[in-house]
This record gives sequence, C-alpha cells and structure tokens, in this order.
Amino acid sequence: MLELALLGFWAGLIVLGFKRPFLWVVAYIYVDLFAPQRLGWALLPSIPLSLLTFAAVFGGWIALDNKVGSRFGARQGLLLALLLYCALSLTWADFPDAAHDKWSWVWKAMVFAIFLPLTLTTRLRLEAVALTMVLTVGAIAINGGIKTLGGGGGYGTLSIFSVSDDSGLYEGSILSTAAICIIPLILWLSRNGTIFPPDWRVRLFAGALIFACLLIPVGTQARTGLLCVGALAILLLRSVRNRFFYFAAAGIALMVAVPFLPDSFTARMETIKDHKADQSASTRIAVWKWTLGYVKDHPLGGGFDAYRGSSVDYQTSSTVSDGNTTVVEKQEVTEQGRAYHSSYFEMLGEQGWPGFFLWITLHALGLLQMERIWRRWKGSEDERLRWYATLAGALQQSQIIYLVGALFVGIAFQPFMFVIVGLQCGLWAQCRGDLRRTAIRNGRDRRERALSRTVVLPQDSP
Repeated sequence: MLELALLGFWAGLIVLGFKRPFLWVVAYIYVDLFAPQRLGWALLPSIPLSLLTFAAVFGGWIALDNKVGSRFGARQGLLLALLLYCALSLTWADFPDAAHDKWSWVWKAMVFAIFLPLTLTTRLRLEAVALTMVLTVGAIAINGGIKTLGGGGGYGTLSIFSVSDDSGLYEGSILSTAAICIIPLILWLSRNGTIFPPDWRVRLFAGALIFACLLIPVGTQARTGLLCVGALAILLLRSVRNRFFYFAAAGIALMVAVPFLPDSFTARMETIKDHKADQSASTRIAVWKWTLGYVKDHPLGGGFDAYRGSSVDYQTSSTVSDGNTTVVEKQEVTEQGRAYHSSYFEMLGEQGWPGFFLWITLHALGLLQMERIWRRWKGSEDERLRWYATLAGALQQSQIIYLVGALFVGIAFQPFMFVIVGLQCGLWAQCRGDLRRTAIRNGRDRRERALSRTVVLPQDSP
C-alpha cells in the first residue's frame, strides 16, 4: 500500500507538471532527497524515478517554461568549474571503479544545483522549493522522531522507514545535520509563508516538526547533531527579540530534557570532550593527518574515494576504576581504508587544493551574499524586500549549520546542501534584478525632477 501511495504521489506531480512545468523541479527535489524507490520492494525499485524526473525537469524548462528573469550568476560559475574539475579528476583517480560509482550521483546533484536558480524567477517558486525541502526532510525526521520516542533509537540502529541502505539522508550523522539545517527554514515558513499562510495550525505543525528534528540527534546518537544544535542555538540569538527570555527558556528546556535522555546518548556525547577515549573519534583525527600528508604528494587530489588507500596508526586510552585504584589503559590501533569523516578533508583528499578552494569559495560567497541581502533590507518598509531579507537570513543560518556539521561528516556533495545553494543563487539573482530595476526607476525619477526644475527663458522679441 505504501509503495502504491508513493508511486501515485510521484505520478500526480508528473501529470500536473504538464500544466505547470515548475512542479517537475519540485518533484525532482522530492525524489532526490526522499528517494521513494528505496522504500519499495517490488514496483518502485524497478522504475528509474530519478532519471525520469531529471529528464522531465530539463525538458520541461527548455520546451515549456517561461525563462524571463533567468540569470546565470558567479556561484553557478564556481559550481560549473568544480563540476568540470571533478570530472577531470576521474582520469587520475586512485580507485577508478569506486570513483565512477560516486560520480554517478554527484554529477546529477551538481548539475541540478547549477540549473535550479534558472527556474527560481518568482517569490512563489523560491518558497515552493524551500517548502518542498522542509517537508521532504521533515517526513524522514518525523518517522525517526516517532521511533526515538518509542525507544527505537541508538547509534547505527535507528531504522528510518525500514530502509536498510545506510546512505544519504538515511544515514544517522547526515540526517542529524540535515534535520537541524532545516529548522531555520521551518521558522521562516511559519512566519513568512504564503503557500500555507501563518496561522495557529501552521505554527503548531512547525513546532511539532522542529521537535521531531531535535529528536533526530538523540535517536541517531550522532555527536555531529549535538554540535549542530549548539550552532543553531547561537545563531538564533541574532533574530530573537528578547534574549533574556530566550536564555531562560533554553535553560528550562535543557533541564527538563536531560533527565529523559537515554544513558547511551549521554555516554556517547561525553566522548566529545576526550577523543582518545573513543575509537571512532581517534580514527578521524588520524585520517585527517593522513590526508594532509597525502595532498603534499598529490596536490591535485586522488579522485573520489581516495580515502580507500589510507593506513593510519593511532592510540586510544580508557580509564578503568577498581575500588580506589584507577588505571589508564592504552591501546595501539592500525586501520586501513577509513573514510574522511569531514567534508573539508573529503574535498581536500579527493579534489586536492584546486577543488577545495573552489568549494570553500562557493560557500564563503554564499554567506557573504546572504549577509548583504539581510543587512540591506531587514528594516525595509517594503514587505517584499523584508521577505527577501528574512529568507536570506534563514538560508544563511542553514548554511552555517551545514558547515559546522560538515566538519565531522563527509557531506561535501550531499544533494540537500546543493538545494540550499541553488535557493541562495536564485534569491541573489532576484535581488540583483530588483536592484537594477530600482536603479533604473530612480534614475528616471531624477531625470524627471531635473527637467521639472529647468527654467525656460523667454526669447527676446525681434
């Protein structure tokens, strides 16, 4: 029954897209993030939903969509350069087969991110993409939150929709990061949305969805999620009106929540303080050191999945107490082929210094552009400009949370972040268009005022 419902929903979007081609863009975001084919067992896995929707998106835009207002910006150029460099790195990849496997989904995510801003020519389209992303990630978070409340959580054991493939948004650390990333957008939609105008029902659902998202780091027991929650708490200080009330409410919520947290969660979070006490954390430090040494000899990187050639040695330590005696036990560990567990080192190891600088510039420019929009129009009397400013602030917060989470999980090429990048590019393009139209209008007004002040002297009579 679930399989038929998911197939029917996708088919409905495809049919409606013949009337409104932009719905195919929405459908692709849903398919790419939610991956309904992974929830099926008979019919859905046999249908290439992603490929069919991908073809519909581009074909529909070329043949049917209105392209007025479409612009190609600097960040899209950076994405294109990164895409071409990643394709070039396949020629020197250390592990060609594994590199081509990763490339098979990375190129689609990047091409869609380059293309998406070309379709975001109206406020409604910007909001529709933000809403689709929130509801898609939110559906996964709701399922995970319900299972967490039911006691089904645990590190590596929280099963979302019974998906056995531990990848994409169905992997614990990635889902924890994505769930916290969308919270600023949930808050923005609950205050500024027009598709679902804000009322008590929208705010109630938004509150419940935020609660579900906050449960994901608990259910997955991903330390990355806890760090993302901390980043979110700091970022919200910028937009809250009463900071004293905010601190008081946060403190009360924390005191109420801590006693209900499972012992396994608090024990795992405590390993953040001492990475040597945890083998997973110790491995990450060792792999990062290996990556820095690797790029000294391979400055152009080793291609996708170059980590497979890693070999790291490190030492773990643990404290064992027996009565009044405390003994520190140390153990030498050697591991091979361990993943980077960091997007920064993922880019550095796979694409070398050129790819790393393209990627970090892409994100730095996004932060700068969103900051400029927020500062310029946050206090504007024009509702439309304030709408732009608040959306820019939410997108910037989501990106910062992603960048914090990316420190400790390899999500440099995850599609959910590329959707945020596409939204930022589309918003920036719309704002630049508004600035140009305003400049033209102001210039016309100045010329008219100058002409009205011109004194025409009467000619001397003959």
